[in-house]
Amino acid sequence: MTNRIQHLLIIDDEENMRHMLRSLLEDHGYRIETAGNGREALRQIEQKFFDYILCDIRMPEMDGMAFLREAKPYIEQSNVIMMSAFGSLDTALEAIKAGAYDFISKPFKTDEVLLTLKKAEEREALRRENKMLREEIEAVRSESDFGAMVGRSKSMISLFQLARKVASFNTTVLVTGESGTGKELVARGLHAHSPRAEMPFIAINCGGIPENLLESEFFGHLKGAFTGADTNKKGIFAEADNGTLFLDEIGELPIGLQVKLLRVLQENEIRPVGSSRSQKIDVRIIAATAKDLAQEVEKGTFREDLYYRLNVLAIHIPPLRERPDDIALLARYFLKLKNRKLGTGVDSITSSAMSMLLQYSWPGNIRELENTIERAVIMTDQSSISPDNLTPTIREIKEGRRLTDYFNTYSIKQAGQMMEKNLISRALDASGGNKSRASELLEISYPSLLAKIKKYNLS
Repeated sequence: MTNRIQHLLIIDDEENMRHMLRSLLEDHGYRIETAGNGREALRQIEQKFFDYILCDIRMPEMDGMAFLREAKPYIEQSNVIMMSAFGSLDTALEAIKAGAYDFISKPFKTDEVLLTLKKAEEREALRRENKMLREEIEAVRSESDFGAMVGRSKSMISLFQLARKVASFNTTVLVTGESGTGKELVARGLHAHSPRAEMPFIAINCGGIPENLLESEFFGHLKGAFTGADTNKKGIFAEADNGTLFLDEIGELPIGLQVKLLRVLQENEIRPVGSSRSQKIDVRIIAATAKDLAQEVEKGTFREDLYYRLNVLAIHIPPLRERPDDIALLARYFLKLKNRKLGTGVDSITSSAMSMLLQYSWPGNIRELENTIERAVIMTDQSSISPDNLTPTIREIKEGRRLTDYFNTYSIKQAGQMMEKNLISRALDASGGNKSRASELLEISYPSLLAKIKKYNLS
């Protein structure tokens, strides 16, 4: 049960039933009001909100089904449980269609009433949690509304602001960052916020195509141009005409094709393999790489002129370990997505599990975090993700690490805040969520703990 007092309305024409339910439920912490029929109950709900309503179906003046219909504007956020001694499956279905949460048949055992209310409480808690998550994500998106990317760290907010400025221009963009940081999401966001949004977005991994097929894939070919070319084929540049072409892992492009790509960028035209004629194209290029192209230029594996042609405007995505402020938000965001995808009802991540997620270095970045949450959702048998549901690598406690290995920073201020947040999470977990007990463990005042919980967005 939540800390807030739960208001419950009992609607029944039998005084003995009202008295029995009041005595039972007041002993379990509910604040009770009663009504002898639907008409009397209507007057009460117009004046006061009730978390839960227990309503008999057969009553004089206004029965339970009529009450449901009349009360609908006032009880949309209430959990209504219908009761009847003349219950049937059809009656129950009719009540639920009319807006009731559940149905119990009279006579019932006290445990049955309490169990039904407990189920309704759990449903209400999940509904509140989902609402808070939606509001949190929408708040972030309103601040950093850019494609499908989620983040609230300073580095990501700056990235979103830059990307929004760049999106409306045809400027070639080079997106850099480690594997799994979301480079394609940036590219798709740039396309979605551009005047080309209704035109094709074509993505290709330059390192995933055999070298002898790359030129044909890029520029197309004519029938008979080489063995196996049985028909004419359009290349990805032609398919992306008037749209956006995303060249992922551009650093893997062979030197020979780099020359031809440079010509396309300079002339805005392509020549299919086997053709003697060029054709004009209008394609915006967004390239991405996990490599340091400046170093590749020094090594001679990447052309300097192509590098400068691609690097008109660079967007760098920081690795997840450098923006720990985003980990909790992303974890909850992926939890919501995985519940929708898998049809599960895992509604939270325990503070101890979240602490482990925050301390892990995430070498696989956002992709690894997403996969971790999906695995945890599948593995848990509870309504929340606990440390046991995480991978052994994340659960592993490594000895002898330096503080900078834990915090990924040399800033005393940032490290102190991370340590404080971690200790508060541990205290809340150790106290079972009891904030008074947690404040004693932490040796700080209760108001100070509440302020810090709000500051670090801990639940």
